[in-house]
Amino acid sequence: MSLTTLLIAAPRTVIACPVCFGQSDSPMAWAMNMGIFVMLLIVGGVLVGFASFFVHLMRRARLVDDRLAAEAADPGPASRGAYGPRAVNVQGRTV
Repeated sequence: MSLTTLLIAAPRTVIACPVCFGQSDSPMAWAMNMGIFVMLLIVGGVLVGFASFFVHLMRRARLVDDRLAAEAADPGPASRGAYGPRAVNVQGRTV
């Protein structure tokens, strides 16, 4: 109840900022717009970095999968390590 009374009794110039009050070309309005723009750039940069990290992980997984498939199809001399044949894991792939 007291907050409502305070808002009703307050003059209109106290309640509104320069942008809301009608002076949209003031330095305060410009600074507020630039602050919003900077925050949007930061959030957008974080989202782009997050998405590019997952794209990187998907590409790396595909490269490893392709290499393992190629080794399974034609092991050739690459299947031997310096000390003899390479180990085979549970899925039958050489490690």
